[in-house]
Amino acid sequence: MNKMFKINKKAVFATYIILDTLFVGIGMGVPFLCILFGFPVGWYISRRIESTEQNLETILGIILNYALFTSSITFIWMIIIWGPISTMLSDPNANFAGFGIPMILYDPKMSFIGWIILMIFISPFLQLLTTIFASNVTLWRLFKNKNALKGKFRKISKGETL
Repeated sequence: MNKMFKINKKAVFATYIILDTLFVGIGMGVPFLCILFGFPVGWYISRRIESTEQNLETILGIILNYALFTSSITFIWMIIIWGPISTMLSDPNANFAGFGIPMILYDPKMSFIGWIILMIFISPFLQLLTTIFASNVTLWRLFKNKNALKGKFRKISKGETL
């Protein structure tokens, strides 16, 4: 299992990009599976950098950077998929009601705008949140297990290594 955490970073990111692209395709442009993919990605990120002897502040910074990178891949896919469709807003003859999106607001045009905002901005942000949440929960569990093995339950002070 430790071999999985020692794979080259570039290979891991390439695998992530392929899987994220696959999940965007399976969801037909709706990144629900990409959001859920944030949970195993967060777990992997924490387990990968947990073995390095760094202080907690550095580890949390690395987690944030990796989570931003992973959610930016989904953001780019959403811009590629939903960006050209947003040009319907400038078309006075556009049929928003017949486009096929859920009518979440009373007006079809407002529902279309809400859908575009949801897909392009909110969904990658939710993926960012799931990745950070899973990473922090994993770190918390790892830290709790390490302290239980040492017989210590204490707070981490600034600059202390795990």
